[in-house]
Amino acid sequence: MKIIKTEFSGLYLIEPEVFGDSRGWFFESWQYDRFKNAGIDVSFVQDNISYSGKNTIRGLHYQNGETAQDKLCFVLEGKVLDVAVDIRRGSPTFGKYLSAELSGDNKRQLFIPKGFAHGFSVLSEGAVFVYKVSSNYAPASEKTIIYNDATLSIDWKVAEPVVSQKDLKGEPFLQIEKNFIY
Repeated sequence: MKIIKTEFSGLYLIEPEVFGDSRGWFFESWQYDRFKNAGIDVSFVQDNISYSGKNTIRGLHYQNGETAQDKLCFVLEGKVLDVAVDIRRGSPTFGKYLSAELSGDNKRQLFIPKGFAHGFSVLSEGAVFVYKVSSNYAPASEKTIIYNDATLSIDWKVAEPVVSQKDLKGEPFLQIEKNFIY
């Protein structure tokens, strides 16, 4: 397993070792000691799985306060562009984002620490997206940044985005609360 540091403090791209033969494949998606030894000391409490069709954009979501979440994201089927935006005031990468293609083929994972907003767009006909979180979902603490925020200028790589009504009501990046300090 390769755990690759990015330019964003605490944000890692993970390339698991995949074992395959004529029957199929196997890989460890999470192994506490391996991640802890790489500096990712997190206990996950909930697994989430979603299916989304082509051109869907979900996010940019995050939770505030005690329910802020670390996330480990990967795709079982299909292909997505996974996006993490640094919302930690004082961070050298505040307001910047990292995007990575995650797919059922490449088995890559993205570890996103607290203090990042998260979203993804579906680049294939559909995608099964999986993510582990370190805190339970708390609707009262959930916040959304509008996916097409001009300040962030994220290239979601989809021509005609399909976005939920909830996500269309997201806040502009420059108006989000200052809850995460680097």
